[in-house]
Amino acid sequence: MRIEDQAAPADRTGTGQGACGRYLLKGQTVTAPTLAPGLHIVATPIGNLRDITLRGLEVLAAAELIACEDTRVTRKLLDHYGISTPLTPYHDHNATAARPKLMARLQAGGAVALVSDAGTPLISDPGFKLVREAAAAGHTVTALPGASATLAGLTVGGLPTDRFFFEGFLPVKPGQRHARIAELAPIPATLVLFESGQRLAASLADLTKGLGARAAAVCRELTKLHEEVRRGDLATLARDYANAEPPRGEIVLVIAPPAEPVLDASDVDALLHDALDRLSVKEAVSEIAAVTGKPRREIYQRALTLAQKHKGEKHKGENDDGA
Repeated sequence: MRIEDQAAPADRTGTGQGACGRYLLKGQTVTAPTLAPGLHIVATPIGNLRDITLRGLEVLAAAELIACEDTRVTRKLLDHYGISTPLTPYHDHNATAARPKLMARLQAGGAVALVSDAGTPLISDPGFKLVREAAAAGHTVTALPGASATLAGLTVGGLPTDRFFFEGFLPVKPGQRHARIAELAPIPATLVLFESGQRLAASLADLTKGLGARAAAVCRELTKLHEEVRRGDLATLARDYANAEPPRGEIVLVIAPPAEPVLDASDVDALLHDALDRLSVKEAVSEIAAVTGKPRREIYQRALTLAQKHKGEKHKGENDDGA
């Protein structure tokens, strides 16, 4: 991790709470306010330690206990800011045994913080079962937002952000990976995935086969010293990484949504015919405008034409029957 500020050694005096609720900020000792009981979900930096929020520092310092994936990783952050709150491991492999102990601490009126190794807890990290049980038991669950590799990748990827789908890691086995990519292909949103350097080239090749030459960005080591963002289409990126040494560090892949189908006049007419059989003209126009993205005025004029045509055909049919 990149260390931007040098903190003095932690003051490890005090009881229960981390250093009596104190932390160090730019060499100054700060006393954290008393923390309300409950479970506090704290986002931690994804690389640059200065990305922790002031509120996050207050909670980590004032909590009675911090549940974390890896105590060694979280300890680096705490030591940097002079926080000595006790740590306890909470991860996928020990959650069944560790969760009742954390729930007992909450039941006794304790204030517990939950963190992951990096970023926002519960996003590709353990924790949702603890949150679910704590909420069901009536304990207050508080979110402290902050760093997120998912959102960081979206903001620098240069691709649409109005709608996105977070996938996390693709399956490791090729067959399962191909099947999952096929399921992702029609999703009308920017895709956000995590990947390791060793699997990056293979995943890009499979994504190219399954999604085509969509625009994409490979975001590596976000917020860290060697941050890198490479943009291009999937085919070009796959070729570039196949011909290079596997990159180091954590990687976020951001992939453009599928191209919207081009609808001609006959397609719009077919959709309108179906809608007018079920809905009023106004309702049909709203539905088709939403589906096609075409201007309401254009759809409305076409709907009136079709409605008049349908009315004329119906009138002609009635006359023919009468004859």
